[in-house]
Order: sequence, then structure tokens, then C-alpha cells
Amino acid sequence: MNKIYYHLPGLFEFYEFYKVFLPLFRNHREYFYDWCEIGSIYGAPADCAWGGGRVGFGEALPLDVAALMEEYGISARLTFSNLLVTKEHLSDKTCNFLLKLFGKKSGNGIIICSDLLLSYIKERYPEYYFVSSTTKVITEFDELVSEIDRPEFKYVVPDFRLNTEKKRFLRLTDAQKAKVEFICNECCWFDCYDRKNCYENVSKKSLGLPCEDHICVSPNGSRGYRFSDAMKNPGFISVKDITDVFGPAGFSQFKIEGRSLGSAVILEFLLYYMTKPEHHLEVREEIYLDSSLDLF
Repeated sequence: MNKIYYHLPGLFEFYEFYKVFLPLFRNHREYFYDWCEIGSIYGAPADCAWGGGRVGFGEALPLDVAALMEEYGISARLTFSNLLVTKEHLSDKTCNFLLKLFGKKSGNGIIICSDLLLSYIKERYPEYYFVSSTTKVITEFDELVSEIDRPEFKYVVPDFRLNTEKKRFLRLTDAQKAKVEFICNECCWFDCYDRKNCYENVSKKSLGLPCEDHICVSPNGSRGYRFSDAMKNPGFISVKDITDVFGPAGFSQFKIEGRSLGSAVILEFLLYYMTKPEHHLEVREEIYLDSSLDLF
């Protein structure tokens, strides 16, 4: 099986957590599966106009974040997945500052939805690679294949409801498989009919446009995110799915969601997906006993 790369949530949102976790991952590599690596850490500041997917999280200073990613040689992905960007938003000072800052180091990426924003960044900041965002809510497999075949994108993140189409994914070419980046742990209702509206609501809030709070239509939406619920989702991708099905078939990119959650939940994701079971306690102890980490 080829090396598996995980794309982790919280570039700005969980900066303090990664200050603790990344040294542990580097210095005690024996605690973690040797078949996996960190492909990137993604996110956006709380006040990011081009942000999408989640809003209102991420307080870390950009200079600190950029320095941490450079220290550990990890690709930083800016989540610029706003669906509603117009020409008037392209001059946003904060977002252009972020592009200049993270563009100083090669190997960083942009998660993107808007073709307008894609063209703008490609022309002015050609050093970035691009990831087609799941906020496009592409739920037809043939349409997904067309998105995968677009040369602008290094990776494409399918809507999690397509994760059940294993047989069709397995029939992709090797080149197409290399571009697929599966969401592993989505907790959203599998039969949700309002996902696009949810993302549009987030986009409006990021741009400061007037809008009411989105009301989740999921029967269990009031419970919030629970990893135990995500594991029961038909679109859930388990470690066994990765090691026994997707990995051997040539897929190598897997995204873990969770930018709006707490750092304790993020730790549970990394324990499940990356840590050998016999070392779970040691990793928990290292994280919990570090006084700089607030798990509440």
C-alpha cells in the first residue's frame, strides 16, 4: 500500500493544539502508523472574507501559523471556499495578505469553490496548488469525474455521500485516483437536502452579508457533532476502509473535518486515524499533561 496522507483541520483554529501535537508526531514516530503522514493542515482566520465551510473560528496570528508549518515542513492550506465571492471582494486586504505570507513558502495550497477567485489567485500567486472544495456539493458521480479531470486542481474533495460509490471509484484511472481526497468523518445527515444552502449561509456570514442563522434540517442536528454518530454514517471511512480497500486500490488522500469542534475531539480523530492502539494512552498523556493546551 502506498503512503496515506491525512489533511487535518484547524490551521488557525487549533494552532495551540498543533504546537503540542507536531513535536510529538516528529519525536515519537513509533507511536503512529508508519503508513500515514500529515499531508496538510487547513483552515482560515475567523474574520476571513473568502472563508467558507465554517465561520467564526481561528484566532491564531498568521505569522505564528506560517512559522509553525514551515518549522515542521507541512503544507498549509488556506480555506478560501466561499461560494459567493464577487469582483468587489477580490481586493480584500486580509486575504491578500494571507496569500503573500503563505506564498513565501512553496508547497502551500488553496481550498477553493469560486472559479472567479481561482482565476484571480492563479494569475497573481502561481506558487499555490488548488483543491476543489466539497462546498460545491457535487452529488452526481459523472459530474465529480469531470471535476477531477480539470487540470487546475491537484485534488478534488467529493461530497461525502459519494463515498458509498466504492465500485465506481475503483474504476477510475490511476491519475484520477491520485486526485481524489475523501472526507473520512462527516457527521452531516446522509439524506440532507439543504447542504448547499448551509454553505451559502456560511459564505454570506463570511462576507458580512445580512442573513439569518441557518437551521439544520437533520433529525439529530441538535446533538451537534459526535464522532460516534459519524462512525454510523453510511459515508464514514474507517481505518479498515483505508488500509483494506482504498489504500491498496491507489487512493492516498484523506481529509479529516472538524474546524468548528474542540481540540479534545480533534485529538480523538488523530488517535483513531493515525495512532497505534497500544500507544493511545501515551499520546493522550503527552497532550493532556501539556499545560499550554486547553481542552475545554
